[in-house]
Amino acid sequence: MTNCEPTRLPEDIDIPALREKYRHEREKRLRSDGQQQYFRPTGHVVASFAADPHLPVVPREPIREDIDVIILGAGWGGIMAGHYLTQAGVTRFRNVDIAGDFGGVWYWNRYPGIQCDNESYCYLPLLEEMGFMPSKKFADGWEIQGYARSIAERFGFADRALFHTLINTLRWDESLARWRVGTDRGDDIRARFVIVASGVLNMPKLPGIAGIDMFKGKIFHTARWDYGYTGGSYRSPILEKLADKRVAIVGTGATAIQAIPYLGRSAKHLYVVQRTPSCVDARPNPPTDPNWMKALEPGWQKVRQENFHRAAIELLRPGEPDLVCDFWTEINRNLNVELEAEGWPELTAEQLAARRERLNFGVMERMRRRVDELVEDPAMAEGLKAYYHFLCKRPLSSDEYYPTFNRPNVELIDVSDTKGLQRITATGFVANGKEYQADCIIFASGFEVTSDLKRRWGIDVVEGRGGRSIYDHWADGPLTLHGTMTHGFPNQFYIGYIQGGINASVTEQFGQQGRHSAYIISEALKRGAAVVEPSQDAQDAYVRRFHEIEVDTSAFQSQCPPSYFNNEGETHAKWALFRAWGHGWESFQNMLKEWRERGDLAGLVLSYESESGAERARPRKTQPVSG
Repeated sequence: MTNCEPTRLPEDIDIPALREKYRHEREKRLRSDGQQQYFRPTGHVVASFAADPHLPVVPREPIREDIDVIILGAGWGGIMAGHYLTQAGVTRFRNVDIAGDFGGVWYWNRYPGIQCDNESYCYLPLLEEMGFMPSKKFADGWEIQGYARSIAERFGFADRALFHTLINTLRWDESLARWRVGTDRGDDIRARFVIVASGVLNMPKLPGIAGIDMFKGKIFHTARWDYGYTGGSYRSPILEKLADKRVAIVGTGATAIQAIPYLGRSAKHLYVVQRTPSCVDARPNPPTDPNWMKALEPGWQKVRQENFHRAAIELLRPGEPDLVCDFWTEINRNLNVELEAEGWPELTAEQLAARRERLNFGVMERMRRRVDELVEDPAMAEGLKAYYHFLCKRPLSSDEYYPTFNRPNVELIDVSDTKGLQRITATGFVANGKEYQADCIIFASGFEVTSDLKRRWGIDVVEGRGGRSIYDHWADGPLTLHGTMTHGFPNQFYIGYIQGGINASVTEQFGQQGRHSAYIISEALKRGAAVVEPSQDAQDAYVRRFHEIEVDTSAFQSQCPPSYFNNEGETHAKWALFRAWGHGWESFQNMLKEWRERGDLAGLVLSYESESGAERARPRKTQPVSG
């Protein structure tokens, strides 16, 4: 599984012409309303977007308790935080989640065809610790969700979670030196520490299309799939009830390309409403090779994750094989072969970027020519081609997506010129001035990934010292120490794409954030500290250094069409996914490891309880931020 060759890319491409094509395709999709084109549903639409179609809500009495840690979320971020807290000896904690079980995005998303689109051997964390191996390269959603829960069970915190519970207020109580956590179940939990691990794929987005609340047919989001209406089930998605239905699916991103083949096989007629096409590569998905498993040596997953990160984001080392060998790693794999043949010449950052850009054009052209090979109608094929750079949108893979458009019952409706649907009627929708009749409209419109913080977290009130709102505090973007804590919000920790290192595997990134948070919490408890928070000076020094070395991606983003990657067209989105520690993941982790090993909690202010309340200690000495 390590013999990975470079791909053959087209050489007869006109890069200047493609630059202009990319620019034109981007500009015609830009909207002045940006993220405001999406809204929280109102009226009767609310039920289908807010309700849990998977598990019933079980009534319970409100909880009033004191606890060490509350973890907001039970997806990968919350699970990894729970794991590392347990490893650090902190066990008085609860996960709280609006979902009905562990899994986060893998709990909510049960649409037909759902699979991981990163290699499972890297994506699923703690495989060696759990003694688990995914059944295939891209695992099915049900397998991932079950595995997520099994981690919580193995490490003993599954039964403490509060599910179907929405946190609506987080207020710092100075007199108690605790967070007062209020929920929609009437709970009043007094937590010494809070870890916000609400993820990036937890809040479904709904396009603000005129008339959406007037539609009299069936309407739902892919993250709330209704098998009662479509027929079939999560593990057997044969959608027999759609045989006499006209179905529209709005969106052609990661979710849609997996669900559309099932809809195309089942519906009487399927309308695929597309604003911006995805680039979709082949998807070889073999079962896990037992002989490969037997040959693995201890520590294999960490080695593989590190290799995948370098191959997908940074650069493979001289002589290093590409262990993952898929569409995520193609550009760097080909680049490494070129550099190897040239004896690894010394290149400036600008020269290296130019090399990558040339390969980027080649990879995208290869994918566009793949569309021509698989789609019979030339006009439809052209409409499915992606004209933008690789990683402007999430790259995808499927062997069934493009052939679905050869079915006579499948119709592609391109709405790029009108930047989306024009309106929804009582019996259908209007696109490009034409009305279409539909029995069911399914929104594959994604999640609040890079939008403003309150839209993503969905918590009405988060107030730190003096009643200051986190939403005001971070109005222009995050201000942190290590991407983990912020001054003025003591005992509060964050997991997500927040001013830290970025890893190609989100679970590895979230896991290391959980490890760092758990270390600080456990040290505070061991030392008898009631309160811990960054000093203003330490935070300022970290933020200053972060911005000094941050890689400026605005030029790249200015060439990309609107997507969640750039918050619908912003060139320097304050919550962009890839705003990272400029010297790379390994540098960032080494800095944190050295900080933890010193043991002096440099840059943090610890306060201790006394008879007169919480007594503040002097700040620990702030060490210069390295890197």
